[in-house]
Amino acid sequence: MNESEVLLRKLTRREFRQRMQSGELKVCILPVAALEQHLEHLAMEHDWRSVCQVAAAVAERLRPRVLVAEGVMAGISEHHMRHPGTLSLQPGTFLTALSDLVDSVVRAGFKNVLVLNGHGGNISACQATWDQLLRRFQINLQFLSYWNVLTETDAKELLKFGHRLPEDLPGHAQEFETAIALAAFPENVRTGMWKDQPDPKPSMATANQGQVFLDRIVERVTAYLEEMIDGKRIAPIPPFFP
Repeated sequence: MNESEVLLRKLTRREFRQRMQSGELKVCILPVAALEQHLEHLAMEHDWRSVCQVAAAVAERLRPRVLVAEGVMAGISEHHMRHPGTLSLQPGTFLTALSDLVDSVVRAGFKNVLVLNGHGGNISACQATWDQLLRRFQINLQFLSYWNVLTETDAKELLKFGHRLPEDLPGHAQEFETAIALAAFPENVRTGMWKDQPDPKPSMATANQGQVFLDRIVERVTAYLEEMIDGKRIAPIPPFFP
């Protein structure tokens, strides 16, 4: 049996069943993100690639207690559709797919589920319906955008341009996201395209800067999940009307 695998898709049904029945599996991470334009210099997969990077790194730190399931790669990106190549889901479509995936992992036995978000456009729709999901599933279901574990202090320390949240951190294809890409998947950064953009912020990003951001994010999201496992972070389930 593969006792150290952190990706659900890599397990056989026997391996998953035995790990769940043994009680070692405590949390499932469901990444959600987007496939959309990221200016001229970043690949469209950035949001999905970055959130999966964080999810896998956190699960590795907490193995064998955490599995990363398959989430929703495309997100709510209508505001980017003027740039061809962006893929967008209607909010209802996105929420239906997410609800079905949560249902799947709950039926598999998980009592703690973290929806780890990598795209700002998904936030409002999830916040507006989260109480309904909590009532339906009756588990510790949490929603977290991975950059929300960072603070204005982090931004002031690490960003060369600006420190406002969320305008500068995370921003969109600006210094923060470019630094993350340079550190984790540099093949997705077209540095030669910087000269074609009037905004200088992305060109100031460095791989070292991005690695520091990633290290802090992974450490803090890991702590977030540990609190879920230990029962110190519980999503309150709204009551039903009498």
